[in-house]
Amino acid sequence: MQSHNPAFRNDRAFSQGGYATFDDTDRRGRGQAPTRGGYGASQDVTPQQLQDMYAQPSAGGAQTGRMTYDDVVVRTGALFALLVVSAGATWTLTEPGTALGLALPAMLVAAGLGIWANLSKKIRPGVMVGYAVLMGAVLGAISQVFEAQYSGIVSQAVLGTLGAFAAMLIAYKSKVIRATEKFKKFMFIAVMGYGIFLLVNLGVSLFTGASAFGSSFGWLIGLFGVSLASLMLILDFDFIEQGVKNGLPQQFAWRAAFGLVTTLVWLYIEILRLLAILRGND
Repeated sequence: MQSHNPAFRNDRAFSQGGYATFDDTDRRGRGQAPTRGGYGASQDVTPQQLQDMYAQPSAGGAQTGRMTYDDVVVRTGALFALLVVSAGATWTLTEPGTALGLALPAMLVAAGLGIWANLSKKIRPGVMVGYAVLMGAVLGAISQVFEAQYSGIVSQAVLGTLGAFAAMLIAYKSKVIRATEKFKKFMFIAVMGYGIFLLVNLGVSLFTGASAFGSSFGWLIGLFGVSLASLMLILDFDFIEQGVKNGLPQQFAWRAAFGLVTTLVWLYIEILRLLAILRGND
């Protein structure tokens, strides 16, 4: 089944199948015969040559051209750093009213870049970098407004996001939560349904001024959003693991990192909203 994170949706190689699966496909595409384990069959190798081969250090991602976990970590860190710097600059250098006025156009452009990065068959690091910078500005403006209304809420949301990330990573590594096909189908339906609900709620709030999040059960909706965004991390971890196992080209680390960053952005917004609802009810 295809992945449900848009950043991985077009990448067949992120499916489960192992390294040899990708390598054989790659070799057929170059007109070469597939081999076992991804290595070419060698003949007439002397014992000394064989010993020299075993004595060589293991090839890393840079030598093989394959994506590694380190590649994903480095690129995720780069995109996340750009996002944080942009958010901090927006928070520090602008007034709440001015920042909020810039947030809407920045969000629209960031959404356009995100769709471009997701749907493009070609991996575009520059587009992903632009998304991180613009979305950082959006988060900085939104956070500034929430912090002015509820002191300390931003630090709580940041800690909550980091805590949810750590909890989902532990749950995934310990196999408490597994990215089974049933789980993926549930997430696909739940995310689509929640997205439709948000659009309808936005339309209603624009015309009537009333929002479902402001109702007596708004905290339940907020909690559902936080739970959904947290569970999406399980799919992100699984897609990254399968990409490494399948031996994807190193450039795909950008797409893996972009998918993870977009989920973290969504999770932070959901936690920030839930905290605002809870503190508003106090």
